[in-house]
Amino acid sequence: MKKKVAVLLGGNSTERQISLASGNAVLQSLIRSGINAYAFDPRDFPIMHLKTQGFHIAYIALHGKGGEDGSIQGVLEYLNIPYTGSGIMASSIALDKKRTKLLWKSAGLPVLPDIYIQKEDFLKNFYSILTKKIFKLEYPLVVKPNSQGSSIGITLVHSENQLKNAIEIAFNYSNDILVEKFIKGTEYTISILDKEILPSIQIIAKNNFYDYSAKYQLSSTKYLCPSGLNLQQEQTLKKIAQHAWNALGCNGCGRIDVILDKNNNFWLLEINTIPGMTNRSLLPMSANAIGISFDELVLKILNKTIIPII
Repeated sequence: MKKKVAVLLGGNSTERQISLASGNAVLQSLIRSGINAYAFDPRDFPIMHLKTQGFHIAYIALHGKGGEDGSIQGVLEYLNIPYTGSGIMASSIALDKKRTKLLWKSAGLPVLPDIYIQKEDFLKNFYSILTKKIFKLEYPLVVKPNSQGSSIGITLVHSENQLKNAIEIAFNYSNDILVEKFIKGTEYTISILDKEILPSIQIIAKNNFYDYSAKYQLSSTKYLCPSGLNLQQEQTLKKIAQHAWNALGCNGCGRIDVILDKNNNFWLLEINTIPGMTNRSLLPMSANAIGISFDELVLKILNKTIIPII
């Protein structure tokens, strides 16, 4: 009997539409490869139905909360259903930007200075936080929700009169946020597939800011693969990415975003443990650069499922 694969897509997060695009692309790929695969949207069907409907494996194409934060991974382990991607703890930490940065910093990896703000503290005493902490970072700054993907809720702030509004926007998506030093430089992303570091990609975004619209809407965003890094820079970036990946205990596939400053230093920005698989996604682009087709990539990810310990 062919194993029945559930492609988990959609969900309830703010990244639902991106997840639907990723999940449907994965589903069609699996079907082309002769896999007995079906779409399963946790928004419309209780996840516990996976067992009663006879699914053997889950391919997770859910982005953001409810899919990338360890919660769905925990349910799948309870159901004894193998799944793609990282496990419970690594998923939970990776979606939490502050905790990710704390682990990276403790491992000696390069992270940008930031201020962590919880909503209750902001509501109580905004001006105290502003004067005592944020001023020390100097403008420009990036304000971002702590637990959100796809650059949703992120604002680039050039002056004090823009700051409060940017913070309020970020709090619409998370109860804790980061105000981070903005470094002007060249942005790169580097993908990991199992234990293999794929070629880096240079991201060229309008206004030098790779926000949600630059990722999914603007045709002006350009991607270079090969990225233009020299051999030494590429090797340095690969070592940093591997160390960052291992520090969080990640598995399967993922993507790490970095920026290269004017002094030729790389800075880690964030990690994505369930990379997009849309027609604009960077993991498939990087895999294709070394001859791995989209269908081959999907099968490689499927074959690296986490085996539940129950």
